[in-house]
Amino acid sequence: MTMFYLIRHGEPNWTLKEQRNLKGALRDFVPLTDAGVYQAQEIIANHNHLSECDLILSSPYTRSLQTAAIINRNIGLPIKVEFDLHEWTPDNWQATCVQQITELWNDYMKHDGVHPPGERKLWESKESVNERVRNVLCQYLDKSKVIVVCHGMVIATLLQLVSEEVQLCGVYEYEIT
Repeated sequence: MTMFYLIRHGEPNWTLKEQRNLKGALRDFVPLTDAGVYQAQEIIANHNHLSECDLILSSPYTRSLQTAAIINRNIGLPIKVEFDLHEWTPDNWQATCVQQITELWNDYMKHDGVHPPGERKLWESKESVNERVRNVLCQYLDKSKVIVVCHGMVIATLLQLVSEEVQLCGVYEYEIT
């Protein structure tokens, strides 16, 4: 059985996003803050068992890639980028302002991540997140232990948590059953 260590990325620099007025997919290019770099450096110090893993999988978003690179610098594992480990998409990268994303988030929460029967929503459902991420992880069931650097909503969906419960650089064990 494969043990997946789901790790949420470190603290992203959302100030840069606001300063540069980044919209759509560009909002996911922001790097970590200094605090986020420190959080990522502390992962191995606090979880030295991760050095026994076979590889690191990462979301393509900068905050996850940077976190994975910091972990890799400490334990020297190969990193493989998997597109479908990306964060939940509230708007299919179409929203032009924070207010639109907030409205979509509120609608997602109102419906507990499930599209109402007969309704088409712009936001990605829990079922969709779960399916795309599990499809990625199933490709690595021949491994013993795998680090997966991804996002709060991804981890919350897989573990059936509230997204606010998933800590930056938190490490969560997950096995596919």
